[in-house]
Amino acid sequence: MATAPNHSTPPALHPRNQHRGRYDFAALCARASELVRFLRPSPHGDATIDYADPAAVLALNRALLLAYYGLADWFLPPGYLCPPIPGRADYIHHAADLLASGNKAGAIPRGPSVSVLDLGTGANLVYPILGRAEYGWRFVATDIDPVALSNAERLVATNPSLTGFVELRRQSSPTSILRGILRPGDRFDLTLCNPPFHASAAEAAAGSARKTRNLGTARAGQRPPLNFGGRPAELWCPGGEVGFVSRLIAESADFRAQIRWFTTLVSSRDSLPPLRRALAAVHPTEVRVIDMLQGQKRSRLLAWTYAQL
Repeated sequence: MATAPNHSTPPALHPRNQHRGRYDFAALCARASELVRFLRPSPHGDATIDYADPAAVLALNRALLLAYYGLADWFLPPGYLCPPIPGRADYIHHAADLLASGNKAGAIPRGPSVSVLDLGTGANLVYPILGRAEYGWRFVATDIDPVALSNAERLVATNPSLTGFVELRRQSSPTSILRGILRPGDRFDLTLCNPPFHASAAEAAAGSARKTRNLGTARAGQRPPLNFGGRPAELWCPGGEVGFVSRLIAESADFRAQIRWFTTLVSSRDSLPPLRRALAAVHPTEVRVIDMLQGQKRSRLLAWTYAQL
């Protein structure tokens, strides 16, 4: 059985992140009782879960969403990506800081007048959930997968905090990101995106095997489980994250007047040099890279704007 060290989130998380301390499993189980059956004693004598068990990971993250973000319910179709809530919340808070830059006293814009475009929202709808709860923003959320969008639609209908504040749009083209989604009258303060990281299904499987070895749960002759799940469109695309984000950068130049800040997660530091070259070709007025850390997972937020700040 694998456990996370001390089963707590690190102090490197954003100062406004609600998950900086140790998980209160008693409170989480009170909000989501199915988590109880996954609790295990840790080497430190407190509770933890088996982080290599996809069902346990799903139960934990569902409990976090219900306990901290005002949801009536949250659910996923089998096999779809379960987002790690502390890390996704960090992205939201750093993005809020971007919107605050240049404001008097660094005031963060709040409320439904702030419009955010979530590119590839998935079945989990995590960024609209977090952004609504933390800052009251309004969202347009997109995806190419009709099953993912159907689940997202059910989540919006189930949760009063989302109803009327989240619009869903399907991207019908497998090669487009903004094109076919943005309409002439659209104006957005921000885009959010968690791009597919891998360049092929084989690469995604190798990444899962590596993660399993790191958790100490590898079994000879067994295919390693994806502890956070994920459908093919969520895990890989031609060119991997460099290919996907490069397409987003190229398309962003055509919509520079409609969006203030373009942002995306970038999982690998090695992806930054080619992405910086792609950005240099479209001449944004500013580019920022913000490092983020959750446990052993390092990522970064890449942001660019064409606006005069």
